[in-house]
Amino acid sequence: MNLVRDLLPDPARSDVGAVLVTQRTVGTSQRATAQAVTAEWERTPWPEGLVSLNCYLSTDGESVLTYEQWTGEEALHAFARARRTVGTDAAEPVEYRLYRSGSRDDAPEPGCIVIVSVEFVSPDRQRQERWVDTVFDALAAETEPRPGGISAHFHLSVDGTRVLNYAEWTDEEAHREALENSGQGTVGSAPEWRRVLDFPGVKDSGFKRYRFYRSLARPH
Repeated sequence: MNLVRDLLPDPARSDVGAVLVTQRTVGTSQRATAQAVTAEWERTPWPEGLVSLNCYLSTDGESVLTYEQWTGEEALHAFARARRTVGTDAAEPVEYRLYRSGSRDDAPEPGCIVIVSVEFVSPDRQRQERWVDTVFDALAAETEPRPGGISAHFHLSVDGTRVLNYAEWTDEEAHREALENSGQGTVGSAPEWRRVLDFPGVKDSGFKRYRFYRSLARPH
């Protein structure tokens, strides 16, 4: 198969039915780990059902993230038995499904990917959806949205315990300024953000900024 290389993925791509995300804590070996991960995929025959493999380096130099898009869980699970994890201190891959996306009409090329992670106290698919919908209500309430924000793609973990937002920003500084200007650690300052901050059942939350490193993808 002739693969497309080094293009940012489209998280809302219509032929994607499953997403697998792995974060590797690597410290000073960040770039070497990323090279090893992508080189292994280059050597491996392209799996049936894999839409794209995307690799990112955290801006703090401490981790490598891979974001895999698959046609569906059947293809993903069929390949999972033979997969190997490259790098040190790799967290277990987490399987997600895209739930809801939003993007500005004049979207520029993103220079920073912010991965927002939320973990809940127990599995609950409806709670996952309600949390995401609450964030969209807050975004809609903003009278002056931050100019650096480009898109947000909210994924629900299949085990019902997590939400991941793959957010595109113009650059790292734009995201940092949005958080600082809100005065409450959110990307907006509308009163509706208080419902997000006080949402019941949240066990842990956080974010990490990444820069795109490399990708392999089958053509649309």
